[in-house]
Amino acid sequence: MPELPEVESVRRGVHEWTAGATITRAEVIDPRILGTTSQRRIAVGAEETFSRSLAGLRIVSAERRGKFMWLTLGESDPALSLLVHLGMSGQFRVQTAADEMHKHTRAIFHLERELGSDFTGSGSAGVGDAGRGPERFEMRFVDQRIFGHLGVQPLAWSHGRFVPASTTHIAADPLEPAFDFEAVVDRLTAKNTALKSALLDQSLVSGIGNIYADEALFRAGVHPLANPSRTRRSRLASVLESAILVMHDALQVGGTSFDSLYVNVNGESGYFDRALLAYGRGGQECVRCSTEIVRITVGGRGTHFCPNCQKSPRYR
Repeated sequence: MPELPEVESVRRGVHEWTAGATITRAEVIDPRILGTTSQRRIAVGAEETFSRSLAGLRIVSAERRGKFMWLTLGESDPALSLLVHLGMSGQFRVQTAADEMHKHTRAIFHLERELGSDFTGSGSAGVGDAGRGPERFEMRFVDQRIFGHLGVQPLAWSHGRFVPASTTHIAADPLEPAFDFEAVVDRLTAKNTALKSALLDQSLVSGIGNIYADEALFRAGVHPLANPSRTRRSRLASVLESAILVMHDALQVGGTSFDSLYVNVNGESGYFDRALLAYGRGGQECVRCSTEIVRITVGGRGTHFCPNCQKSPRYR
């Protein structure tokens, strides 16, 4: 599932292309995309309600908290958002109506930007010349596995900003002004669980997933099964700092892509997978000490670590 760097890369592309554009029509190709992974039974008329609620609204900005992204919409009362969860394979692709339709396209947003609007797109997605009149193009949501979902929700205040109502329980992420490093470390010290599991708790700190948790623990030299409540505060701070740094590093190269299922709006993949030191390297030599990287399961998630660089915790 895309983590903070991947979703942020998508958000930047979506914002660049769509901020200031008006949704002239929203078209649901596959109603399942309006559900969630746990609830795919869609109410009768849901597609029409979804499309009607978006028609004519202007996209103010594309925003993100942790792994969740949304479009803040103007000219609505109460303030609305188009909430997006990319799931395992969700993609936004900016294209023209003439472009070939991907077979896994689940929804299409028909957009229009008036001449003279603050358009910053590079043109690489095939959108026409903005100097020839109102610009019309499409943003298509493609999702092969249909683990992602879309929804229209009111905005609610949480952790220093307005977010979609269903995400108010999600903690601030390290790229937000509201993120409080010391407060997060304080909350970590109270966790009586595996540290790897605590890092994945999105109500504690959002945006960290399986990939970057493994990488952060390896960089900090801390075992994934360490108990936060019995680990020195300085060690916990080092892990959190490593998580922030590794996500910043990944963001610089567009995130981590293992296949074509994760791409940005121009169809380009991130390539941080080339720099991974622990995640996905089970059975390979550690880049630091040549010890074999071990793969175990922690909280149902595949976890990779070096048993020499990340010693098993010993508690008195």
